Amino acid sequence: MTSVILHLSDLHAGPPFNPEKARQVLEEAWRIKPDITVLSGDFVQRAVMREQWMTIRRFINELPEPRLAVMGNHDVPLYNPLERFLAPTKYFRRFISPDTTPTWSNADLVLVGVNTARSFTKDGGRLTDAQIADMERRLASFPSHLCKIVVMHHHPVQPPGETRAVIENAAAAREAFDRAGVELVLCGHTHASYIGNTLEFDPNLRQGTVIVQAGTATSRRGRRWYRGKNAFNVLAIEDRRLIITQHLFLEDAGRFMPVSQHRFPRRSAGVYALPTAERAEQVVDNETAPEAPELALPASR
Repeated sequence: MTSVILHLSDLHAGPPFNPEKARQVLEEAWRIKPDITVLSGDFVQRAVMREQWMTIRRFINELPEPRLAVMGNHDVPLYNPLERFLAPTKYFRRFISPDTTPTWSNADLVLVGVNTARSFTKDGGRLTDAQIADMERRLASFPSHLCKIVVMHHHPVQPPGETRAVIENAAAAREAFDRAGVELVLCGHTHASYIGNTLEFDPNLRQGTVIVQAGTATSRRGRRWYRGKNAFNVLAIEDRRLIITQHLFLEDAGRFMPVSQHRFPRRSAGVYALPTAERAEQVVDNETAPEAPELALPASR
């Protein structure tokens, strides 16, 4: 069985919002027909603006169900000190979801959402030790054969060329992902797509976690080489592999198109590597090299 996730982030209803790109995203979403739609924060530009929430609420209502959402730093009131410090989740709970730490599962995977947005920061995020412990407890209640996925707004690793800081307590979070058997983290915040592994940043981790960062799906605020561009991710969770496809809006095509694809072995399935047929074709003496068998993890691991 295969489960498909549509991953959208940084919608930013308000002045940066692009209604035409939003319409294109909806068309692609219904073409893909995911098993679940994941939204990783920054729904609006300014949280105190009710009309921005209504705009994004109408957009979300047209996306395929079920949906799982976590809040971002722009979803916290910025210019109202009382609300910012006393009721930072007020608008998200009212217009998006009453649950800021949602959980969803099926026969293939479990998604656990965490809230990295904070009252005392304008841009950055944080995971406290208590939040990390809660995340581990929630994940531990699900069978180990499921693909365990964490959804958060802020990034836990620093992609090449990125200038925005990672979440506070990032090293502890990455270690917890490793302990808990988290195979994927879905996030956003930087408005640029990135796919990598925590082992690139913490080589002493046992197996590492694949980080899947989405660019902005519907705003004009793309950054770095994604400046002015819109993107989203589609993930296929299979029994023995993960397939992550990055979609980018291409002006020449006039629609979102798949521009790159990443494949990883399912570590929870006990696989070290993909079979040769899943890698680049190898040629020896003008003939295709024979397939190598999958390498299974030792039983003790």
